[in-house]
Amino acid sequence: MRKQEREIRDRKEIDGIIRQARVLRLGLCRDNHPYIVPVSFGYDGDFIYFHTPPEGMKIDYMNANDLVCFELEHDVKMLPDRDKACKWSVSYLSVIGFGRVQEVTVTEDKISALAQIMKQYSGGEWDFDPAVVEKTRLWRIAIEQLTGKRSKDRIVNQPY
Repeated sequence: MRKQEREIRDRKEIDGIIRQARVLRLGLCRDNHPYIVPVSFGYDGDFIYFHTPPEGMKIDYMNANDLVCFELEHDVKMLPDRDKACKWSVSYLSVIGFGRVQEVTVTEDKISALAQIMKQYSGGEWDFDPAVVEKTRLWRIAIEQLTGKRSKDRIVNQPY
């Protein structure tokens, strides 16, 4: 990371950003063609889970290349400068990660993945219709690397 003072190294803080995020941007690549798509997700501390329709571009890309990149952010706010156009800034907390994606096919694992997705947004526990579980395609990202970053205004004891 170029600006080391902005890096977040504490895994608990990174986990907190992920748990508060509402959209995961999933980066995929196939035949040197990148593709980024926003998805709803769940997180259990080890894996990120998401669902897809039965077929589509995401699935085509993931079947061609299981390496993925993802990005999440939380508490993003514009910091306008009322006098200077190029002095605007953004306040944020963000996480970028890398990993490998694989489909979740075992029924119990699918239920667990759906539970994590619902927990991400509702904080609660849910029962799932077996017919919905059966037809839903679920995926998990085995996280290999995570980095967090904060905007300049969020650095404690700023040197500037």
